[in-house]
Amino acid sequence: MSDAGSASLTAIAAFLDETLDVSGIPDYPNALNGVQVANAGPIERVAAAVDFSSATVRETVGAGAQLLIVHHGMFWGGLQPITGHRYERLRALLANDVAVYSAHLPLDIHPRLGNNALLARRLGLTPNAGFVKYQTIEVGLSGLDETRTSQLAERAGELAREFGGALVTTPFAPSRITRRWGICTGAGADSASLREAASRGLDTLIVGEGPHHTAIEAGELGIVVMYAGHYATETLGVRALADEVAARFGLQSVFIDVPSGL
Repeated sequence: MSDAGSASLTAIAAFLDETLDVSGIPDYPNALNGVQVANAGPIERVAAAVDFSSATVRETVGAGAQLLIVHHGMFWGGLQPITGHRYERLRALLANDVAVYSAHLPLDIHPRLGNNALLARRLGLTPNAGFVKYQTIEVGLSGLDETRTSQLAERAGELAREFGGALVTTPFAPSRITRRWGICTGAGADSASLREAASRGLDTLIVGEGPHHTAIEAGELGIVVMYAGHYATETLGVRALADEVAARFGLQSVFIDVPSGL
């Protein structure tokens, strides 16, 4: 984008809150969706990152951005004293007038900008239902698409490799066909999601990560699980959200790529 405009944090936050229905979507207490740190000046460049960390703060400042949008926010680890690296990254935000906005489940479930919707689109899948119930919402998606499981795995593997990872799958025959799939980005594989998949007759799950026992349990249930990386599967939403803000307000946007290794 050439000549950048500017906007206030108040205007951008109101747009994000409404777009994502932040007040209407339940989430984990430590998610604290919305503005987590305010700033005083105008915003001309928006940075997006999966995780709030010293590295993402440093690169946001280096990129000249005044707003950092993250999926996993500042308080993900719970209450902790503001000392050491926690103090240094907060000091950097304040010294450089950088605001932080976090969106967890509201971003996961968004039908157009969400991690799950964008992963389905990337894999060439068409959702027709939700998947993985959390309180009043379904975080993931599911659908009916007949495709070779090996081809689906190759598409998921491309995403994983793009962000320095590697796809891990439970065993399957080369000729296997996927007919009923489910997607839940991030930590999408656990015993509850596998039970739900089995009850819905799903045969293939695409997730970010999951405990070792989920691979064993999946085999018992006849389900193939593709672990494409927690980080990789959740790069999609924050990038789309920052681009959306940039387009709406005439700003510049940049993606801060700091892989977690998972």
